[in-house]
Amino acid sequence: MTDSKDSSLIDPDMGLIEAINTRRSVRGFLDKPVPRETMDRIFEIAQQAPSNCNVQPWKAYVASGELKDRLRQQMVDNTANGVQPNPDYEYRGDFKDEYRTRQVECAVALYSKMGIERHDREGRQYAVLRNFEFFDAPHIAFIGMNPDFGTTVAIDVGMWAQTLMLTMVAFGIHSCPMGTMRNYPDLVREAFDIQDGTKILFGISFGYEDPSVAANATRTTRDPITSNIVFRSE
Repeated sequence: MTDSKDSSLIDPDMGLIEAINTRRSVRGFLDKPVPRETMDRIFEIAQQAPSNCNVQPWKAYVASGELKDRLRQQMVDNTANGVQPNPDYEYRGDFKDEYRTRQVECAVALYSKMGIERHDREGRQYAVLRNFEFFDAPHIAFIGMNPDFGTTVAIDVGMWAQTLMLTMVAFGIHSCPMGTMRNYPDLVREAFDIQDGTKILFGISFGYEDPSVAANATRTTRDPITSNIVFRSE
């Protein structure tokens, strides 16, 4: 890993607000690996994220090259062959009311760019498999934590992940956080020889965006803050 003095020489000039407004989920990447020194610096910066009592509970396992290709093939085969997922943490995706509305709007925005109609089963299956192909990203990070930690500390992991993705944007690198990467955690534990009991929460694929991929033209909107935020002074 490069030392802090040398690392600062490659730091970008992008400001925080620009990074926040630029970050989005990218679902198509160039076959161009991120230099190791750049990855080191990005993860070094993300390490400054806050956490309860500074326990720094996040664990990240980054697969590249042949290992990434092997995991990709294993996950694609499992999904295509109907192998039942065995996630460490169950996904509760029973969205209702305005949350369901936003979920549907997001799906419509993505599938319309991909040319997938509502009743196109093959197209939807293809969209699912693209997750397990890591959207052709050169790198995939599997994010986990010690199972003794509960919801409060899982929030810390989320704050770290957001810090990581914003830092990536500042370096010209895009990412896609992926809940589906929790489906087959045993493959991840085997690949990285994880023996400390770490459980996998989600994954983040990352690399340089391929602008020719139709899905990358997807844009979603955000509600005004009045739908989420309440201010009171008395």
